[in-house]
Amino acid sequence: MPAPGSPEARDLCALFHHSFAASAGEDEARDVAALVEKLIAEDPDARRLFVATQDGTAKAAIVFSLMRFGDDPAEAWLLSPVAVAPDAQGQGIATALIRYGLDALRGAGARMAVTYGDPGFYGRVGFVPVSVDHVPPPFRLSQPDGWQAQALEKPAPWPLPGPARCAAAFDDPALW
Repeated sequence: MPAPGSPEARDLCALFHHSFAASAGEDEARDVAALVEKLIAEDPDARRLFVATQDGTAKAAIVFSLMRFGDDPAEAWLLSPVAVAPDAQGQGIATALIRYGLDALRGAGARMAVTYGDPGFYGRVGFVPVSVDHVPPPFRLSQPDGWQAQALEKPAPWPLPGPARCAAAFDDPALW
C-alpha cells in the first residue's frame, strides 16, 4: 500500500474516483476516493491492496481490509472497493485481480472473505450470498441481498459470532 499522501496514493484515489464517476456519478466517486484515502491511512497490517497495471498505469485496483467477528481470532477480509478504469472495463481485469487477491489471502492463512455488492458480479469469483445470522455485518445492511462471503478454507467457517468489527474507514452505518 502506498504511503498516505504520496503520488502513488493520489494516483490510486484518482483511479477509484474516475472509475466510480463513470459508473455511479460524481458524488459517489468523491465518497469512494475519500474512503480509499482513509484505507491507505489505516494500519498497513490490516489492509491489502492489489493493483493491475498496463504500460505503467494502474488500470484496476482492489482493497481488502481486516474484519473480526466476536472473539474469533481468525482472519476475515472485506473486499471493498473495486475499481477498473473505464477504458479497461469489460476485459476481465477485475475478475482476475480479485482471484489473485483471494489466492494471496488464502496463502497467508485467511479463513474467509466477505463483500457487499452485486451478487451477479461477485458470484463469478466464488462469493455466495450469506445470511446476516451466519456472517454478521458491522451495521444493519440497506441491501441484505448484497452481503456475500467466500470460504478460503474448508469447511466454511460460518456461522460466526458477532459483533463484527471492521476497519475504521468502514465504521460508518451510512456505508452499509
